[in-house]
Amino acid sequence: MKRTVMGALVAAGMLAASAGNSWSAETVRFWFHFDNADNPMSNLVAKFEKQNPGIKVEAENIPWNSYYDNLYTSIIGGNAPDAAMVKMFAQPRLIEMGALEPIASRVDGWADKADIDSNLFNLTKGNDGKTYYLPLQYVVLYLYYRADMFKELGLKVPATCEDFREAAKKLTRDTNGDGQPDVYGFGFRGGKGGHDHWASLTLSRKGANLAGGMKTDAALAGSQFVVDLFRKDKVFPPSAPNDGFKETIGAFKAGKTAMTIHHIGSSNEMDQTLGDKVSAAPVPECGGGRWTAFGDESTAIFAASKVKDAAWKWISFLSTAGNNAEFNSATGQLPVSTKDANAWTLHKRRFIDATVQSLPFAQLLPNRAETSDFVNTVWPVNMQRALTGEISAADMNAKIAELYK
Repeated sequence: MKRTVMGALVAAGMLAASAGNSWSAETVRFWFHFDNADNPMSNLVAKFEKQNPGIKVEAENIPWNSYYDNLYTSIIGGNAPDAAMVKMFAQPRLIEMGALEPIASRVDGWADKADIDSNLFNLTKGNDGKTYYLPLQYVVLYLYYRADMFKELGLKVPATCEDFREAAKKLTRDTNGDGQPDVYGFGFRGGKGGHDHWASLTLSRKGANLAGGMKTDAALAGSQFVVDLFRKDKVFPPSAPNDGFKETIGAFKAGKTAMTIHHIGSSNEMDQTLGDKVSAAPVPECGGGRWTAFGDESTAIFAASKVKDAAWKWISFLSTAGNNAEFNSATGQLPVSTKDANAWTLHKRRFIDATVQSLPFAQLLPNRAETSDFVNTVWPVNMQRALTGEISAADMNAKIAELYK
């Protein structure tokens, strides 16, 4: 009888403990965005929960078109997720809202910190010098070039702007004998989004800077270099002032241009079309430096979260080798884990190498409200006017300087 009572008491204690564990289990609400409905998030959540039995993850895929509207509204309404995917353009506003939890001490104590390139942490640091973002995936722009054309003409991949100009001039050719070039050296994107092409040839120069450095000799030399490539050297297609992404990539794939600038997101399509005829390298050094655009995606913990420790375990899990590769298998971007990048097979190695080699000098445009106007109107309008001769390169730079005054 005593044994039966004792057994009942033990059983009751176990049930109570079980109930207590259930009651104390922490739930992390996580927002993310995947265009592809067939994504690995449910598998990653199951794997994480198995490794962390005291934590549950509610991962919600929010449509991209309304992602930030929903995020800002949830913060204002006191119903923000515990953690979420975030981009750098949103960071200034999120900091202003007091919505982000600093995570520098957590990152410094993280066993896998050394597996992530230090420049990723530098690029994603807040303007106040604090660390709020944990890198998750990225792309970096680099130079695509027609390896077959370079070989045919005995050219080396350009290492400097001077090399670039000379190669572009030699690659601009009349191959069908009608007196007009049918291959141009470089496919320049003069329409919206082309600021990254211009920036690689201009902002690389010491003394050139969007915020406070557009009237320097270095900045003028950069913009003049771009204008001269079109108007004087004629190594851009005539359509360059209005060309956008589709036009520049289409011309390159069709053999109408021999070089252009984009990132690894185009590489599989390039490879399918051109095979070994296409290769990639970092953008050339211009004026003593290099500049290329960084495309980011990170995760962050929100200040209002009541489960910050659990949220950190989850977001650091996503950036850890193996998990990071699985996550990025659905995005087409590169893993931030060096181990995963070294073993990456979803893109050809030459494009991965060009990306990784470019990361040390990758940059972001200033995290300021003016940058939206720069990208959408000020740069494309004035670049087109400068290319067509309506204004000078100095006039163009003055317009940019006026925006960032």
